[in-house]
Amino acid sequence: MIARKSEFGFILLLLILSLAACRMEDPSPVSIIFCIGDGMGDEQIKAASLYLTGEEGNLSFHNFPVQGKVSTYSADSSITDSAASATAMATGQKVNNGVISQAFPGDGGNLPTILEAAQNAGLSTGLVTTAALTHATPAAFAAHTPNRNNYGEIGRNYLETTRPSVMLGGGGSAYGLEPESVRDAGYTLLPDKESLNVAYPLYTPLAGLFAEGHLPYEYDGAGESPHLSDMTMFALNYLDQDTDGFFLMVEGARIDHACHDNDLTRSVYETLEFHRTVNAIIDWADGREDVLVIVTADHETGGLSVLENRAEGILPAVSWSTDYHTGVAVSYFVWGEQAGRFTGLEDNTDYRDRMLSLIW
Repeated sequence: MIARKSEFGFILLLLILSLAACRMEDPSPVSIIFCIGDGMGDEQIKAASLYLTGEEGNLSFHNFPVQGKVSTYSADSSITDSAASATAMATGQKVNNGVISQAFPGDGGNLPTILEAAQNAGLSTGLVTTAALTHATPAAFAAHTPNRNNYGEIGRNYLETTRPSVMLGGGGSAYGLEPESVRDAGYTLLPDKESLNVAYPLYTPLAGLFAEGHLPYEYDGAGESPHLSDMTMFALNYLDQDTDGFFLMVEGARIDHACHDNDLTRSVYETLEFHRTVNAIIDWADGREDVLVIVTADHETGGLSVLENRAEGILPAVSWSTDYHTGVAVSYFVWGEQAGRFTGLEDNTDYRDRMLSLIW
């Protein structure tokens, strides 16, 4: 037994030294911005580009150097939900629909997420979404529960356990995040978009609850709520104070909501705000060698098909096949000094290990 332990220790030491040598020879970005267009399949992207420019392929992430497609099925269905898909991306493990980063199927144990790995590596972390913060996609990165509707449990996970440095989105009592509980947990509450004009020191954990529930659709006007791009730029400038780097998850959540309603107008407007957000990220990161940006979707929603281009500024003719998700593969787009590491992705479970290799 002693010899086995000694042998293991020697091998572990060699591995650590090898990884350290590789890191010195090939420095990796330590700040990762993971952007998820919820429900944003290829046809949603096409429709938005046609409306914006009259041509396909003209959104901000279309020029990213690494692109491909990944499968999205869950452990118990060929058609995933957001909980299972986000869990796959965050943990590298397939789970049943409705599960948030726990081993179902399996022993039900917590599955470590990329956000938690980033924290363990000394990085700051953040969640930005146009949905309620405890909704399935952000939850899979910073919480653990067998049911995505356990909003109170998810909120407690955030405030008591994972404690991301910054959280921006919607909230309210129905979604397990109330202003009083946020303040009691030691977070500074950001109540409206004007609060994003203040510079806060990194040691002050921040939580923005900008709506009771989800943020308004872009088409309906933001009102007192910030845009996705506003929240994202604030989070980037806040997290960038950490010289060790950061991990930030950014979700354009309401693309999915519009597509569940087969609402092309709101889907296009939400996708275009997601496009503007990614464009703002690239402008912010331009010239830096320590930032990696990943753009993808958790699944497609609505079975959208674009039938006819009707020119710039006019919605294309489309058809819908369902009011739920579909099992089609979704696209990914990667930009940054280490983007080449992401070639050859095949499934949504592949993201975590590729990101992990850039953190450790």
